[in-house]
Amino acid sequence: MPLFILFYLAIYGGAHAYLLFRTARAFHLSSPWPVLLTALSLFMVAAPILVRLLERAALELPARIVGYLGYLWMGFFFLFLSASIMLDLLRFVLFLAGRMLQVDLTISNPAILSAAMLLALSALVYGLFEARHLRVEQVTLRSPKIPKTVGKVRIVQISDLHLGLMVGKDRLADILQKVSLLKPDMLVSTGDLVDGQMDGLKGLDHELAALNPPLGKYAVLGNHEVFAGVAPSTTFTEKGGFRLLRGEAVQVSDYLSVAGVDDPAAVHGKTAASDQSLLAALPRDRYTILLKHRPTLEKGAVGLFDLQLSGHVHKGQLFPFNLITHLAYPVKMGLSGAGGSLLYVSRGTGTWGPPARVLAPPEITVIDLLPV
Repeated sequence: MPLFILFYLAIYGGAHAYLLFRTARAFHLSSPWPVLLTALSLFMVAAPILVRLLERAALELPARIVGYLGYLWMGFFFLFLSASIMLDLLRFVLFLAGRMLQVDLTISNPAILSAAMLLALSALVYGLFEARHLRVEQVTLRSPKIPKTVGKVRIVQISDLHLGLMVGKDRLADILQKVSLLKPDMLVSTGDLVDGQMDGLKGLDHELAALNPPLGKYAVLGNHEVFAGVAPSTTFTEKGGFRLLRGEAVQVSDYLSVAGVDDPAAVHGKTAASDQSLLAALPRDRYTILLKHRPTLEKGAVGLFDLQLSGHVHKGQLFPFNLITHLAYPVKMGLSGAGGSLLYVSRGTGTWGPPARVLAPPEITVIDLLPV
């Protein structure tokens, strides 16, 4: 954890120092503005750490206030930084074009930063709106393993809710209402049901427990459950009515199996059982669903399951960070195929950090399994 904090301070603090210096020079800011902007930057960089300290001291309201201030700023700052970089690239292209055409196409630093600020603010406002408007993504799959007498099996996937200070009772109530209206036969959570701490969760497990689909509710650990503590996260998930699958499989019916594995963060430093060894023991005549937080495919396991459901990447949450997440996890959002198995990657249902989404709307996924 100390290494992570140092890395965070170096990257996030360094980015603030760069933009602060550039902004002060571009607008020729004089005292007291550089001092005030420096103080603001220091507070905002420290805000996520301060939130954790306030939570540990059981000061939930101050933690929530600092959290909203810090994470809203984080969203604006990342968008501002991205916009300024993209506009700098545009300026460079225009500079080259101007040299070739022998015309002046230069854009000043103040103009670049002003446009970047306006774009970032507009994108953040839009992102706050987008994060609160869930989309229902519908997927229909056919398999000979689903009996004709059964007809349709509806599985609803939620992922990356990040319940806690930023995603609370009102958001959860909206999500559960939409899930209930979809009339699932089974509900699955593919990790990060809770955020990186256990604060702000009082009573939310009871809200989750009120939903009881006929084929049950299943969940796996994400990395944020590990950050919050495996033991309390497990207790919360199970009180919410979920069967937590930790390297195990359940025979849901005579035609359906569900298997689940821990996020790698939960087995750090230990030898984890492979997906292949877990799945190889399951009957091949049953439709097999693998729940796995991170959208990675284990080579030896492909073909041993019918459908893997994953999340984790949020589609970057704030454009253009989807480009970065795609480098780490080069998989298609939504449905894709691999060697006789299918993978579905959810954009996530909640938000982490900034309570905004830009060109990465939240989703509830509906998978209808039908006979051939």
